[in-house]
Amino acid sequence: MSRKIAVIGECMIELSEKGSAVNRGFGGDTLNTSVYIARQVDPAALHVDYVTALGTDSFSQQMLEAWQGERVGTDLIQRMENRLPGLYYIETDDTGERTFYYWRNEAAAKFWLESEHSAAICETLATFDYLYLSGISLAILSPASRDKLLSLLRECRANGGKVIFDNNYRPRLWASREETQQVYQQMLQCTDIAFLTLDDEDALWGEKPVDDVIARTQAAGVTEVVIKRGADSCLVAIAGEAVIEVPAVKLPKEKVVDTTAAGDSFSAGYLAVRLTGGDAGAAAARGHLTASTVIQYRGAIIPREAMPV
Repeated sequence: MSRKIAVIGECMIELSEKGSAVNRGFGGDTLNTSVYIARQVDPAALHVDYVTALGTDSFSQQMLEAWQGERVGTDLIQRMENRLPGLYYIETDDTGERTFYYWRNEAAAKFWLESEHSAAICETLATFDYLYLSGISLAILSPASRDKLLSLLRECRANGGKVIFDNNYRPRLWASREETQQVYQQMLQCTDIAFLTLDDEDALWGEKPVDDVIARTQAAGVTEVVIKRGADSCLVAIAGEAVIEVPAVKLPKEKVVDTTAAGDSFSAGYLAVRLTGGDAGAAAARGHLTASTVIQYRGAIIPREAMPV
């Protein structure tokens, strides 16, 4: 029987300049993960749904159709007449250094838990096998919506589901570090699998030895901790087992074109194996393979034919 994962978050319209040309696409951390999971699993084994809110505009319609083309379920996505998706612009200087500008304060995704349909959607989500979200999924919400989301996560777990969290810490989206620490602590207390980018952990909690990072996360009740360290090996700590270290795929420098979505795609590769019966070592190897493929192409979502076999 197919198991179900819902990925909760925000996808935005992306404008990126290259020379005098401006290209339009779309992107978002959780959306990237949902697409890369869907590309690497048999839908008969694991069905992927994306959960967000969009407008009734043509950009939103194009997003929906693109996701449906990736076999990502869109039945739980709300369309809001008076809202639009968020927008971000990527400016690239002569050295290839990128600067991001965001317009997202009134984005539809911020309000998905405030609509008349949200209670029914949460009722459905509470029956899923897995719920996945990131630090950004939390950051964009109001405190009241955040509380609703945490209640949903607890309910899903009470029903036998598992919660998966990627720390993805973006300071500019939060009022303060103290607020983020408080929310993340609550989040980790209802998390089964945590993906922690080590740089983000250091930025949020202060630099600590990696063993301390693992211990702190396990103390919150997380049973499976995956530490992402960029081009270095990742660490997987499962409660009651020895920590395993899985080396990254080494690429020559000239092969690395764009590191956008490296972390998102690693998580997707890991989950594609882990949630369909694979062990943690094989899952981490798949995560590294997926990420090392994605960074050889420009943009967050690479051509489908470029995916690793």
